[in-house]
Amino acid sequence: MTTSLDILDRLISFDTVSHRSNIGLIEYVEDHLRARNFRLHRIRDSKQDKAGLYAEIGPQIEGGILLSAHSDVVPVDQQVWSKPPFQLTREGDRLFGRGTTDMKGFLSEMLALADLAQNMPLRAPLKLLISYDEEIGCVGMRHMQNHLPPILGKPELAIVGEPTEMQVAIGHKGKRAYHVDVTGQSGHSALAPKFASALHLAVDFVKELRALQTEITQVGHRDEHYAIPYSTIHVGTLHSGSALNIVPDKAVLKIEIRHLVEDDPNVIEKRFQQIAETLMSPYPDIAEIQLHCEASYPGLAIPVHEAAITLAQNWSGETTSKVAFGTEAGFLSELGVPTVVCGPGSMTDQGHKPDEYISLKQLSKCSIMLERALQYLV
Repeated sequence: MTTSLDILDRLISFDTVSHRSNIGLIEYVEDHLRARNFRLHRIRDSKQDKAGLYAEIGPQIEGGILLSAHSDVVPVDQQVWSKPPFQLTREGDRLFGRGTTDMKGFLSEMLALADLAQNMPLRAPLKLLISYDEEIGCVGMRHMQNHLPPILGKPELAIVGEPTEMQVAIGHKGKRAYHVDVTGQSGHSALAPKFASALHLAVDFVKELRALQTEITQVGHRDEHYAIPYSTIHVGTLHSGSALNIVPDKAVLKIEIRHLVEDDPNVIEKRFQQIAETLMSPYPDIAEIQLHCEASYPGLAIPVHEAAITLAQNWSGETTSKVAFGTEAGFLSELGVPTVVCGPGSMTDQGHKPDEYISLKQLSKCSIMLERALQYLV
């Protein structure tokens, strides 16, 4: 475990909260893998202050195994930590630090595996993929996806190492996040009924979304493997108004869809648009409700008969499951790569929380799984 713990210590020291650059971490990873004879391909984002990385070792042929992780972490602001978030701290079986579970623990095991891979006669390639901006809606992978086909090929199996307590997750919901601008009329509150209040329109919009949610709950697709077995519509924020005696002419909502793979998010979005048009119709040339999709990622649903599931289960020694949180696995699946989600730690118990930690036991199980995957390539 010494090598992977040294790597994890270094990874935690990089403050890669999503609104900051990850270039320092990427450069460290590149130096590590270059020294172990990996072929490297950096994928920069359009602003040039962040990057993803693709690396491989072994014969340059189709197939092989892909291991995937994201480099960014969620903020520590407004959280009370008893330990330094960007310094690895060990207490007994627990390793504390931001990203230990989500998901630099898996990334450290990926990089530790490179030590073994460089000296093995591989019959098929070991492929590594590191992304950025996953925590703000898989923005980085959406950009990287367009660059991957010519360099990635078609791995036999991809493992996205999000924390599943080493269970093999074969499904999760997709997501779309929206910024909604509502425009009405401003006026004196003493004459409020004369004006189209943006706040009232926004509240009516939310009311109709709740009715749509009830419809989806009652007659939509269901998957009982999820704690919430249907697609959901969530309104996270609503901001409007500047003073009590002014009818607000602006309102802003943040809403999201978490959808089963069987539910087309375009159909749900069309319903949003229809609701908006109905609410605007009494106020022609005055009221407006505009939806802007800010982020999205596809769901994951790998067929249970896929040979990739059997491989992953044999290596992890755990059962299959479906997870509530989203991952980048759906992007890889869209590229035709059989993909599962399997990694150390618990998203429910540790992910995104103050004093985030991962256990040595979970890291050890992950190490064993990846070594089995590597042996499969010999």
